[in-house]
Amino acid sequence: MDVTDFKQQFLPCHRKLFRVAFQLMGNAQDAEDMVQEAYLKLWNKRGQLNGVLNAEAYSVTLIKNLCYDALRRNQLDEDGRAPEELNISADFNIISEMEWRDEVNQVQRLISQLPRQQKHVMILRDVNDCSFEEIEQATGLNAVNIRVLLSRARKKIREQFNAIVEYETR
Repeated sequence: MDVTDFKQQFLPCHRKLFRVAFQLMGNAQDAEDMVQEAYLKLWNKRGQLNGVLNAEAYSVTLIKNLCYDALRRNQLDEDGRAPEELNISADFNIISEMEWRDEVNQVQRLISQLPRQQKHVMILRDVNDCSFEEIEQATGLNAVNIRVLLSRARKKIREQFNAIVEYETR
């Protein structure tokens, strides 16, 4: 497998791999590290990948296994660590991660309150990473209608989220 074939098969899976890694690892930095490690392993095995029928499924399985291994290693590290080794920067990361998760939960709640078509189009495009053609097939809407619904949904979410953030900072 040459560089071009590798890019065509595996790079389109990047967003999905990141989402899977993020769900398992719990933060963006670790998720990106796992995705990079997955690409490295795939590249090193590129000679053996010609028989892979579904590159996305193969990549997702690989990323899951890498994340599970990393989580097991981290669990072992945390169990053997003395309390004196804990530092403030780790606590700060936990706080910022909790704030980020709270923001994600707020956005998910706001999405659930959108009108049915806007919610459906937004989930297909922004969460499931579907192309406009795939959304057209799933909803029966044309590309112009999809773009309008998506624009309105994003605008509404942005306005409501900003209102929540402004209220919390007062």
